[in-house]
Amino acid sequence: MKESLDIQFVSDIMCPWCVVGLGNLNKALDELKDTVSADITFQPFELNPEMRPEGQDFSEHITEKYGITEAQSDENRVMIQARGKEVDFDFNFTPESRMRNSFDAHRLLHWANLEGKQAELKMALFKAHFTHNQDISDYSTLANLAASVNLDPAAAKGILENGHFIDEVRKQEKMWQQQGITSVPTVIINNKYAISGGQPAEVFKNTIEEILKKEAEQKA
Repeated sequence: MKESLDIQFVSDIMCPWCVVGLGNLNKALDELKDTVSADITFQPFELNPEMRPEGQDFSEHITEKYGITEAQSDENRVMIQARGKEVDFDFNFTPESRMRNSFDAHRLLHWANLEGKQAELKMALFKAHFTHNQDISDYSTLANLAASVNLDPAAAKGILENGHFIDEVRKQEKMWQQQGITSVPTVIINNKYAISGGQPAEVFKNTIEEILKKEAEQKA
């Protein structure tokens, strides 16, 4: 009999390490598929809640926020691209790459969860932002992305334009902050165990196995 895991994946669409972490978590779960059944829910977190509507140049944002040089920023991007390839993801950083406000995308993800399409939309958002350099704060873009995962684009646009799920997403964001989460990705397993950062698949696998062992001992 498979062991069931409840996984809350706290993350932001603007976070490249969230892409890496999700890819490696999925790799680990695939390696454990004979013994583990996992239900993943994506939880909202904004790295830049005050991001202006027009966004900000990616390099400018990174150098300002983290106090590093442009050369260091370039090195970081090369490393992220390499880690992306390990999980079959293409980080396409260009001079036009921008950081965006992600709140409305989180609202759409909340709805997608209710519709059973959250994982698909999450990956579509990551690819739109990091691979295709699309503006994921734009309502038309978001509606098209919803359609790409077989969600109703008209319903998606209506949700965005009418302010649906604002309170729900704000409440979720506040809850995770109150629980001490200050960086993403953070993976919460069975509401008890936290794994932080874009860890390698082996780390996720080993940690999950340790959690299962601990849970079994507590039941014994």
